[in-house]
Amino acid sequence: MSSAPYRQLLRTPGAAAFFLTATAGRIGIAMTSLGIVWLVHGRTDSYATAGLVSGGFAVAEALAGPQLARLIDHFGQSRVLPPALLAHAGAVTALLALVAGGSPAWLMTAGGVLAGATIPQLGALSAARWVALLGEKRPAELPSAFALESLSNALGYLAGPTLVSALGAAGHPAPGTVLAAALVVAGGGAFAAQRGTAPPPVRSAASGSAVGPGSSLLRPAFAVLVGLNLAIGVYFGAVQVSVTAFATEHHAAATAAPIFAVSSGSGLLAGWLYGLWRWRTPPRTQLAVATAVLALGSLLLLAAGSPLALGSVVVLTGAAVPPVLVLLSVLAESAVHRAVLTQGFTWLNSAGAAGAAGAAAVSGRAVDTFGAQGGFAIGAAATTTMAALAVAALRVRSRDRSRGPAASGGSTTR
Repeated sequence: MSSAPYRQLLRTPGAAAFFLTATAGRIGIAMTSLGIVWLVHGRTDSYATAGLVSGGFAVAEALAGPQLARLIDHFGQSRVLPPALLAHAGAVTALLALVAGGSPAWLMTAGGVLAGATIPQLGALSAARWVALLGEKRPAELPSAFALESLSNALGYLAGPTLVSALGAAGHPAPGTVLAAALVVAGGGAFAAQRGTAPPPVRSAASGSAVGPGSSLLRPAFAVLVGLNLAIGVYFGAVQVSVTAFATEHHAAATAAPIFAVSSGSGLLAGWLYGLWRWRTPPRTQLAVATAVLALGSLLLLAAGSPLALGSVVVLTGAAVPPVLVLLSVLAESAVHRAVLTQGFTWLNSAGAAGAAGAAAVSGRAVDTFGAQGGFAIGAAATTTMAALAVAALRVRSRDRSRGPAASGGSTTR
């Protein structure tokens, strides 16, 4: 299959520049949390303290991200992003100083919270730019654009943790955190400087505020999408713990890394191929099928009896994930009013992060009690719930959609 759809997208004036700079920033974002673990553990020799600081970062990122997105929807990316990046640079600098100075755990955690509260969600901002570029004139290309975003995210979470782990293992945890912040600030700054592709803030003519008919996120269609993102986050968190435990139980701990690599490679290929195809089936129907495949694969994980069998199954689960993520973005674009689009994308990211964080803790206890199968059972329950929610989404009536073409000026792709 030709990669012409991707080339055509990146040849859109301004598209390649904002996409590549956002990708650089996303690598830095993917490095930050793990970089904090290496940084704090290297100074305190305590994983408990490192986890506390990193957890504070993650919680603050999930809670503050949508609030920053709200400001961006109201004032615009180019006005809000530069001061947010400066605040993030200052927060990381403060965290480095606190760790180097041997500060108490609570103070280092406060530094982690500040760093998380100021880090921008460049993925959501990049997705909003694709909607602004394509939504009105080329809506059929939005799935391919979101597939590119999915590939960018996958690249970030392959390259970022690998890079920061290599620096940490070599005895240089602080440079890893500095590099992560540098990528976020430099990539985000270059992204913000491209004003031509930034979506304009959407404001009411009467009040000048970013409000309007149907602009609330408290809608059934969006609630279903939040639930789906929460569930896939639970799946991610459960599988990460369970695969590692499974490999250890079978006295083959070294196979965990190849199994994760197989899953990631399968996902990258599936995401690439998915974005090349012009699908005629409605996105909601595609989502129901993709989540059913993911649920089936998750149930097969419970039956795996060896690392080789597990590796064979994760080819299926890994391939099902990218289409699900792309379709969630497509449906969010069509379900959310343009005035709160960045907030919508960011809330979905936060739901996924919250699910992953909670599942990692719960799955750890399940693995301790029931072995790796206990963790896989949590992942299977999450994906089965996803499939049920996706089927329920097929029944959401068009009157529950929060944005129509007249209200938003955007696409009506479903």
